[in-house]
Amino acid sequence: MKNEKHALIFGCSAVLLWSTVATAFKLTLEEFTPIQMLTVAIFVSSLVLIVICYSQGKLNQVKTTFLSQPFYYFALGLLNPLAYYLILFKSYDLLPASQAQPLNYSWAITLTLMASVFLGQKIRKQDWIACILGYLGVLVIATKGDLLSLEFDSPLGVALALLSTILWAGYWILNTRNKADPVVGVLLGFLIALPFSIILSLYEGAAWDKTTQGWFAASYVGLFEMGITFVLWLSALKATNNTARISNLIFISPFISLMLLATIIGETIHPSTLIGLAMIVAGLMFQQLMNPSNVEVKTYK
Repeated sequence: MKNEKHALIFGCSAVLLWSTVATAFKLTLEEFTPIQMLTVAIFVSSLVLIVICYSQGKLNQVKTTFLSQPFYYFALGLLNPLAYYLILFKSYDLLPASQAQPLNYSWAITLTLMASVFLGQKIRKQDWIACILGYLGVLVIATKGDLLSLEFDSPLGVALALLSTILWAGYWILNTRNKADPVVGVLLGFLIALPFSIILSLYEGAAWDKTTQGWFAASYVGLFEMGITFVLWLSALKATNNTARISNLIFISPFISLMLLATIIGETIHPSTLIGLAMIVAGLMFQQLMNPSNVEVKTYK
């Protein structure tokens, strides 16, 4: 049943929780390597999604869904969460979170370009305007406003943050043919990625004697970046008759995130970051208000 009040509560809860994860990323990376952080987060998220599927009576769908398209779900799991989050966490390891987070936020613009190539969708005038605004915003953030110098604090960190947008957009393009229950599909991805993340973390050989705060932060990422929050967002979209209004809530997230980064871990928010982020968000809002994308994705994060 549609319930706009419930949709707003679910949507706002998801946005507020996603706004906290950039801070959690940096706190976790003070102790964990990116692959260790990913392994813990995938494990925690898998447990949460198993419990949610069980409570919703969907656990029996996991095996049959996988067997219906095993290679497809195998590819999805390797793409996200394994490759996407490993690259994203590494970019956070190399860059201030106040740079990495807005750069990653440009994934929706990347999606427009990739949908044109892989789905044959026409790029409209408003899409080009959004792309120009968005990638100018990316340059402003990455160069701290000195566009002519094209000097970056960490060229590799910037490259990885932008690569993560390609992987995330690619994941959603592959999902256009996914007819399975969304929660079941995401759980499958985590279950497939978990053994690979464990193998990679063991191969890395980093120590696992971490503080309680470190374990809490890594578990928090699994709970509220990948697990519970995803279900809240899907519930919001399912409960509303106005998907665009709920989807627009996500534009609040990066600004709240910057405030938390400055308050909790004391990151200095460069004025160019705010300007660049405003350009990215303006481009996305213009694109969505003029004519929402034809790509059928459950936009989140």
